[in-house]
Amino acid sequence: MYTPFDWQEAIGNRAEYAEQRLKQGAPVLGLSIDVGVLLFSFRRQSPKLFEIYDRLAMGAIGQQADIESVRVAAVEFASREGYQRSESDVTIQRVVTTISSPVKRAFSDFSSSPFLMRTVFAEVNSSPDEDIYFLLNYDGDYNLSKKFAIASGYGEESEALPKALEKISKSLTPTKAIAKLEEAWRDHAKEQEIEPASLEGLVWEALLIERSSSKENRFQVFTQPAK
Repeated sequence: MYTPFDWQEAIGNRAEYAEQRLKQGAPVLGLSIDVGVLLFSFRRQSPKLFEIYDRLAMGAIGQQADIESVRVAAVEFASREGYQRSESDVTIQRVVTTISSPVKRAFSDFSSSPFLMRTVFAEVNSSPDEDIYFLLNYDGDYNLSKKFAIASGYGEESEALPKALEKISKSLTPTKAIAKLEEAWRDHAKEQEIEPASLEGLVWEALLIERSSSKENRFQVFTQPAK
């Protein structure tokens, strides 16, 4: 039988394990510019950035199977809400609050494995100041941010990365904004003393959710081998 102290220690051990695993992942960066919302990251094989619904997208670091489970749950919930209610009822906040419950249960259930992922959910709106980001953690907790978002395995240890994103002009074209995000990402790698050899074979990818395009043409995907 667990005492409160035993339970707290076990939870701490699960959190420490998750944090160590997430440090292996390349951060996902989200940025609002005039054209729309950009999600950016590096990967080796499987994509990390996904369309969820019209105006909604996600990007994640962590174990691919867990990321896929969250992606499928988000898509299914959004599609069901849009069908049963209306498309305007499908918001990123409703998606995140729904998904957070099973993630939280898995983290506190010692008979099952926790979700090893940290996820950025994004919603594009009429202006950069109105765009919404939610960061969902492996323990089910989430928080709201505006203008930019970061899903990193280094938590608050990285101070340079958010400062770099704050300085990027929202008037940049998607191509130039992507270049700035790549520069910020590489500076982060140097700050965390990531060996250059470990970056070999990486491909950067970016997902743009445009503000003004029709539903059919709202999403654009960019990929390129890392230099």
